[in-house]
Amino acid sequence: MVNGLAVCDGFHVGSWRATYGFMLKITIQEGARNVSLKLEGRVVGPWVAEFERTWHSLAPSLDGKKLSVDLCGVTYIDSEGREILAEIYRQTRAQFSADTPLTKYFVEQAQNSNSHNGNGKGASNERSLWV
Repeated sequence: MVNGLAVCDGFHVGSWRATYGFMLKITIQEGARNVSLKLEGRVVGPWVAEFERTWHSLAPSLDGKKLSVDLCGVTYIDSEGREILAEIYRQTRAQFSADTPLTKYFVEQAQNSNSHNGNGKGASNERSLWV
């Protein structure tokens, strides 16, 4: 990660490129009271691990800051990547930005994922979706 930017480029992971597409770009912008996590590209294969590493390194530094996750540049997220989105939502109640039916679906899945209370509807009725 350099200057808040993590890039996983398919050209550097050999055969993964043929299977999983080109790249994932992760941009983090930190403000005094909020943090923005922007994903662009496909969250699949080795890029899921990069997304997870980025999230786990970012989470401890939130310290009560509001997190927003921008999925407007995302073209696909596999099941492991969607699990990370659900984890982010459960831990932070992040606000999501989504602009296509597919990314809106990913947001809805994250918000409705199994929660600590186990009802599959999230810990509360609160939902945040920016369109």
